[in-house]
Amino acid sequence: MRIIIDAMGGDNAPLEIVKGALAGQKRWGVDIVLTGDEDAIRSAMKDCGADEVPRGVEIVGTTETVEMCDDPSTVFRRKKDTSMGVGLTALRDGKGDAFISAGSTGALLTGATLLVKRVRGIRRAAMAPVIPTTTGKAVLIDCGANAECTPEYLVQFAYLGSFYAKRTLGIDNPRVGLLNIGAEDSKGTDLQKETLQWLQKAGAEGHLNFIGNIEAKEAIKGGCDVIVTDGFSGNVMLKSIEGIGSYAGSALKSIFKKNLLTKLAALLVMPGLNDFKSQLDPNKVGGTAFIGISKPVIKAHGSSNAEAIENAILQAKEFAHSGIIDDIEQNIDLMKVEKE
Repeated sequence: MRIIIDAMGGDNAPLEIVKGALAGQKRWGVDIVLTGDEDAIRSAMKDCGADEVPRGVEIVGTTETVEMCDDPSTVFRRKKDTSMGVGLTALRDGKGDAFISAGSTGALLTGATLLVKRVRGIRRAAMAPVIPTTTGKAVLIDCGANAECTPEYLVQFAYLGSFYAKRTLGIDNPRVGLLNIGAEDSKGTDLQKETLQWLQKAGAEGHLNFIGNIEAKEAIKGGCDVIVTDGFSGNVMLKSIEGIGSYAGSALKSIFKKNLLTKLAALLVMPGLNDFKSQLDPNKVGGTAFIGISKPVIKAHGSSNAEAIENAILQAKEFAHSGIIDDIEQNIDLMKVEKE
């Protein structure tokens, strides 16, 4: 398997990207293609102790980089030789099995849509971060923080999230919930109410294991396996989870530093605390897949370090082997909302 990586994307490029790529290549047994400034990539390799390009690693030199300030809608027309654009084009042309970038989310989604293309029949690709719950993990799938959201999109995303949970989390019949301020059918805006009706119909027909509206607090408790929501609410929920994790870590640290007894207690519970911390550490996850693109594209977070890239390679490998794209292609007709 060949994984293409944008070596120039992210806050810590290219050193941490290259370091993670080299580690992932060895650990996960894949070939790596690095796109970007060849001199900078080779210099980073030397900093990692590799004077020559290792076997199983290839560099594809480019002259431009997608910057965070670039307009996602025009960057690939204005800049023809970016590390991101060249990598996505290589994926489209079958020169790799998956693509990873820690660069601009908007540019990556736009580039994946324009260059790699969506699965035929998919109206919009979605990001599907996996979040921790008290009973395991759940997929949070939404329209994107600044994107238009309609019932048609949310119904489609419910299916995409269900396929993803089944293939990546190993859940045979994922429970799908619609994020809302209450469980009653009357709750929410017109968007939630109309979406609810369509998802209830899909559930009644046996196409989805839809459990109805779900509040954020119940979702965090493991009340469902797929959380469907509009982009604004989804982004608020995701950032809240990250903030609570950070707060909890700091609060526990202060508690255990109070005196000798609490320090001794910390030693006893440290394995559990470390496990809790790792569940909230984005570097342990690696990245988030774009669901609905015709080939695997993984968005690593902008501040990714080498560990994050190494784990993103595993995620890309598993996604490419998962069969989720086939699931989507074979079930397009079920995802359509036919209004009377």
